[in-house]
Amino acid sequence: MSVFAYTAMGKDGRMTSGTLTCDSRAAALAQIGKQGLMPVKIEQAKDTAAAARKVQSNASMGPGGVRVGKLSARVVEGFTRELSNLLAGGVPLSRALALLKREASNQSAKATWVAIYEDVMGGTALADALAKFPRSFPPVYIAMVRAGEAGGFLDVVLAQIADFRTREADLKGKVKAAMVYPIILGFLAVGVVIFLLTFFIPQFKGIFEQFGADLPVLTQIIVAASNAIKHDGLVVAVVIVALVVGIKRLLATKAGRRRSEIIVLSVPMLGKVIAHFALVRFARMLGTLVGAGVPLVASLKVAREAIGNQTLADTVSHSVEQVQRGTALSKALASCPQLFPPSVVEMVAVAEETGRLDKELIRLAATYEVDLDRQLRLLVSIAEPMMLFLMAGIIGTVVIGMLLPVFNLSEVVH
Repeated sequence: MSVFAYTAMGKDGRMTSGTLTCDSRAAALAQIGKQGLMPVKIEQAKDTAAAARKVQSNASMGPGGVRVGKLSARVVEGFTRELSNLLAGGVPLSRALALLKREASNQSAKATWVAIYEDVMGGTALADALAKFPRSFPPVYIAMVRAGEAGGFLDVVLAQIADFRTREADLKGKVKAAMVYPIILGFLAVGVVIFLLTFFIPQFKGIFEQFGADLPVLTQIIVAASNAIKHDGLVVAVVIVALVVGIKRLLATKAGRRRSEIIVLSVPMLGKVIAHFALVRFARMLGTLVGAGVPLVASLKVAREAIGNQTLADTVSHSVEQVQRGTALSKALASCPQLFPPSVVEMVAVAEETGRLDKELIRLAATYEVDLDRQLRLLVSIAEPMMLFLMAGIIGTVVIGMLLPVFNLSEVVH
C-alpha cells in the first residue's frame, strides 16, 4: 500500500487536498472520482521531493542529454491532433505515445515525446507529464487534458484543443498581417527623419552660420536634434535602448501590465478589438469544455485563463464567484459589460434555457471572429492614412523648420 497526496476540484469549483492509502495510482484516482471530485494533481507522498527535482530537470533536458527548448505551436498542434486520432482509433495511450516518439523528426520534439512517454509508462498522468514542459504546453492546455483524463474523453478533448489552437493561430495571423503595413510605414518614417537630421540639415546649418542670423526657435530645436544624433549618436542610442528595456521591465510587473492593459482598452476602436478578441477566446474555450462534459465552474476557471488579458480576466473572476453561489451564467456575465455586451448575455440566457450552451458559445465565438476580422480590416484602413499623415507631419515640420530662415535671408543680406 502507498500513500498518495492529491489536490482535486469539486463540482462547485472549490479545491480540496488530502491523502489516500491505495495499492496504485489508478486505485487512488478511482477513489477520488467516487467522491465526485475531479483530480488536479496526485502523487505518492514519499516521492514529492524527488518528483519536484525531476520536473525541474526535465524542463531543460530530455533523455540522452538533448536540451529541450520551447516547441513551436505547429509542432505541438501536430502532436495533439495525431495523438487524438490514434486514441479515437482505439490505440492505447502508451502505444500512441511510443509511435509519436518514433516518428518525430525534430530532435527537441523527439526528446520531449520520449520524456512524456517514459513518465506515462512510469504511472504519471498525461497532464502531469505535459506540465513538466510549461514553455510548450500552457496551463489552459494542461487543464483541458486533465479534464479529459478524469472524464474518460481524452481523445475528444485533444481534438478540441487542436481545433482551438488552429483557430487561435489563424486569428493571431490575421492580427499580425494587419499590423505589417503600419509597422513598415513607422520604420520608414523613422529612417527618413534620421536621414534628414544627419545628412540634409547639416548642409543648411553651414549656410545659416555664414550669415550669422538669429534662427527661429523651431529651426534651433531641429538643428540641436541633428547635432545630438550626429555627434552623440551612441549616447542617444544607449538612452533609447535603456528606455525600451525599462518599459519592458515595467510591463513585466503585474502593476505595469495591468496599467498598460487599462490604457490600451481605453483607446477608441483598439480597445473594442482587444475585448472582442478576448471574448472569442473565452467563448470558444468555455463552449469546448462544457461540450466535453467538464463542470461549468471548472470550465469557467479554465476559460478565464484563456482570455489573455488580466484586466478582463479579473472582471470574469467576479462572474465565476456568482456562478458558484448559484447565479445563472447569463446574469453573472451581465456584470462584465466591457467583455460581454447585452446581446451576448441574452443569447447565453436563451442557450441556458434550451440546454444548448456549449453549441451556442462556439457559434458566438465563430460569429464574433468574423466580426473581429472586419474590425481589424477597418482598424488597419484607418491606421494606414494616420501613419502617412504622421510621416507627412514629421517630415513637413523638419522641412518647414529649415526653410523658415530662408524667408529672412533677404533681410540679413541687406
